[in-house]
Amino acid sequence: MAAHGFWNLGGGDNNAGDNTGVAGSQSPSTTRAWCQAAAQKLSGGIGSKLCALLNVGEVEQKATTDVQPTAKEAESTSSEPCDCNKPCNCAKTVTAVAFSDLYSTDLLPALNGDAKTLTFLQEVVDILLAYIVESFDRDTKVIDFHYPNELMQRNNWELQDEPETLDDILISCRATLKYAIKTAHPRYFNQLSTGLDMVGLAADWLTSTANTNMFTYEVAPVFVLLEYVTLKKMREIIGWTDGRGDGIFSPGGAISNMYAMLLARYKMFPDVKEKGMSAVPRLVAFTSEHSHFSIKKGAAALGIGTESVICIKADECGKMIPSDLERKIQEAKQKGFVPFFVSATAGTTVYGAFDPLIAISDICKKYNVWFHVDGAWGGSLLMSRRHRWKLDGVERANSVTWNPHKMMSVPLQCSALLVREEGLMQSCNQMHACYLFQQDKHYDLSYDTGDKALQCGRHVDIFKLWLMWRAKGTIGFEAQIDKCLELSEYLYNKIKGREGYEMVFDGKPQHTNVCFWYLPPGVRYLEDKEEKRERLHKVAPVIKARMMEYGTTMVSYQPQGDKVNFFRMVISNPAATYEDIDFLIEEIERLSQDL
Repeated sequence: MAAHGFWNLGGGDNNAGDNTGVAGSQSPSTTRAWCQAAAQKLSGGIGSKLCALLNVGEVEQKATTDVQPTAKEAESTSSEPCDCNKPCNCAKTVTAVAFSDLYSTDLLPALNGDAKTLTFLQEVVDILLAYIVESFDRDTKVIDFHYPNELMQRNNWELQDEPETLDDILISCRATLKYAIKTAHPRYFNQLSTGLDMVGLAADWLTSTANTNMFTYEVAPVFVLLEYVTLKKMREIIGWTDGRGDGIFSPGGAISNMYAMLLARYKMFPDVKEKGMSAVPRLVAFTSEHSHFSIKKGAAALGIGTESVICIKADECGKMIPSDLERKIQEAKQKGFVPFFVSATAGTTVYGAFDPLIAISDICKKYNVWFHVDGAWGGSLLMSRRHRWKLDGVERANSVTWNPHKMMSVPLQCSALLVREEGLMQSCNQMHACYLFQQDKHYDLSYDTGDKALQCGRHVDIFKLWLMWRAKGTIGFEAQIDKCLELSEYLYNKIKGREGYEMVFDGKPQHTNVCFWYLPPGVRYLEDKEEKRERLHKVAPVIKARMMEYGTTMVSYQPQGDKVNFFRMVISNPAATYEDIDFLIEEIERLSQDL
């Protein structure tokens, strides 16, 4: 299947048999080459305009100083491309709108503010488009790093009593993006959420333009319906009959996990809603020692306490050991505690491990404990016929956390909690606010979903996911996820026997997490084990710091238990290719030659 990517404006046909399987590897290597192709193929002079914008950016990059231009200087050098619709360097000075003389009060809803608003927003869009193109260019830096005190001094970030001109506002927009991390860059591997999807971005712009709230159908009719349709589809994919159940989009996986704990407590002790923790016995929750910190944070927020979260041992690959779970449930019951919640993890943050859900489910059923699956990182593998077996048993869960803003590359934020029992969220959280949830409205009140949420104001997160799903189809998400897992397997196979590399645990990773140490020559041959361990602990932080200072790539590191700092490579960026994996390996070795 031919790749259809952002860079496919260049000459030459896509090679369906290319082992990279992505458009990025077929692309021109510079923004200049891309611009030449864009100017030829994009209509209406858009390609030429982007080219001119990026040429300005190249000039700025070559400048020897980062001093920001004054408003008058920016005005005097402002230009727009000619309309010849072909690669060229011609430009003409324009003074159609002098932003140095305009303020936000001159924009809509100001009288006669239409034209000024359109021109201003077009300037903002131009800035954004130039940044997007640069973000996908491997010749640009992932990060223009400065230490906090330096960055604070490079620009005036302070808030003032008097308004700034729109010219100053545009300068602030450029400065903000100049120092932003290019999370769409093909060599950005630092977090679980990477990449930038163009349809998702368009949906985010639309969502902000609509600027509404998700609490009632009357103020968000289409978005409420889309949330209903999408959550039902996600429940079907989990395996719940006819997609029945409930769910909600929340501000991230940590909140989704807390929702699950809240529902589990309410299900067992409904009086807690009115009477509080004094009305319930000592509750205890269970989760893997490799689980996300949000389980303990949720227990703290709900008044259950972090000491009431009992950590279960994991095997060497990071999977929860079911026998230890059952043993600790029994111990808790013998002490008079009440087990109410077990959180299994589908894709742990560091190792990418999948807990054995079927065995854990059996234990939860035996002891009548709520079974939650934190699939924030690994839940998206349900979209892949090749990999969904790793979540076998998820259909037995009482609740599931699933973050499409990770492996599915939906723009941040997009996290869902799916609940098997319909109506439980409503009874747990509703407060019957009569100024929002009137009972005599003229439509079906089940679409007023706000009362089942902890929030009142709730951002529209659904449209990004829904529109991307329409654009890609389920098979598009499947191909994207499979490709990321193929890249991680390529990395694993390349370094597992390579000199200087050691894997943190034996066996092929189950997710895209590849955990490894790199031992530079100065550490590799040390005979003193303790000295070797101490020096190895310092290697990853130094290499990471150099990556950031050079701006070439970013990858995370951390210790785990008694293991010293190691690299945790994760791949969720659809723009990444085999060549980018090769580059990462070479860059790690280059940056550590003197260590």
